[in-house]
This record gives sequence, C-alpha cells and structure tokens, in this order.
Amino acid sequence: MEYEITFLLPCLNEENTLQYCIEEIKEYIHGKHLNAEILVADNNSIDNSLKIARKNGARVVICKEKGYGNTLINGTKNANGKYCIMGDCDGSYDFSNLDEFVKGLREGYDLVVGNRFAGGIDKNAMSLSHKIGVNFLSKLANAFFHTPIHDYHCGLRAYNIDSIKRINLSQGGMEYASEMIIKSQINGLKLLEVKTSLRKDLRNKKSHLRTIRDGFRHLGLIIDLKINKEKYIIKE
Repeated sequence: MEYEITFLLPCLNEENTLQYCIEEIKEYIHGKHLNAEILVADNNSIDNSLKIARKNGARVVICKEKGYGNTLINGTKNANGKYCIMGDCDGSYDFSNLDEFVKGLREGYDLVVGNRFAGGIDKNAMSLSHKIGVNFLSKLANAFFHTPIHDYHCGLRAYNIDSIKRINLSQGGMEYASEMIIKSQINGLKLLEVKTSLRKDLRNKKSHLRTIRDGFRHLGLIIDLKINKEKYIIKE
C-alpha cells in the first residue's frame, strides 16, 4: 500500500519510550486525517522494542549494520510513503506539532529541517557542550555551503523520499544528519527550516550521542564535502 507520509522512527533499545512516541504520532495522523504509516527502523534492539512496535500497529524493518545513518538509510529504502517524517523515539520531539513540516513538503520542499533553538529547548534537554558544538558546526557548514539551516543536528526533519534517495546518502553514523543537508544543498534540492521544540527525553538511560566523538565525525565530513564537493554532485 502506498501512503502520502511515512513516519520513520530509528530505534535501538527504546522500550521505555517507543509506545509513547507511536501513540503521539497516531493521534496526529488521526487528528489531521493523514494517509500515513508508522515505520520503526530497528538497529538490532535486544529489549522489547520490536514487540512494542508491532503491538502498537507500527511496521518494523531491521537494519543489521550498526549506526544511526545506516538505520535511517535502510528505513527510507523500505518506506511506502511519498514523503518521510523522521524523528527520534526517545520522547524528546513533539510529534503532535508537525503542521509546518507537512506544509513544507506539500509546497514542494525536498527537505524540511527543525530548528530547536528557534522553537525552544526545555531545561536539561540539551547539554551546554552539545549546544556549543551544534552551533559551531552549523555556522561552519553554513559558511561553506550557504545553507538556510541553523540547527544541523536536529533529528526531526521531513523529506521527499525520491529526492533524498537520488543524492546517495551513505554515512553510517550520526554525521548522516549533516550529510543529508549538505548533499541536498549542493545538488540543488529545495531546503526549508521550521521551528520545533526539544523536550527532555523520557529514557532512564544515557543518550546514544557521544558529543566529542560525533562532533569530530561531523567536522570531518563537512571538510571532506567542502574539499571534494564536485565528487558528490549527482550527474543526471
């Protein structure tokens, strides 16, 4: 079955928060009368995440290759929608307030990225070191590529699936988030930034993020894409 929108949730051992996110998305789908599916892209969870996803009506695909980017690439390949809205399933993103994302997609934007700094960050939802890192890397990437995006690491974003498949994203880790924006820009896709909020996540465990390690991976990718830009432009 084909859908207008696939809601894509990358998952790795999220049994404490996955049901909350699925229920919030289902309420939004029903409230807005959307033709949509919920797809959980799992990265080899060993807890009850898969059982919870299926019990709550989500479709599940498994990505055996480790990594955030690999999981989302696999999920995108298996999506049945024309568009995709992706977001972490830790409860930090507000899936009840997605109108601007949907509007952007329907107006013809290929990639719509949330800006947490513009929409509001709850107390203790993001560490100071992470805020500094995101701001630095976003400003650097904008200086290099003139992108209209000020929060390069926001995990809540929407995209035209065919457009994103065309630019051949390949980064397996967290740097996938930067790759998506930069390769969209250098290949002439239409980008839009909209406000979104960030809540303190609902997990009772440490985040999958590793600020310093992931920050250097983003930095390395940004520099590589700047130096070797022509190599990443898709020839029709």
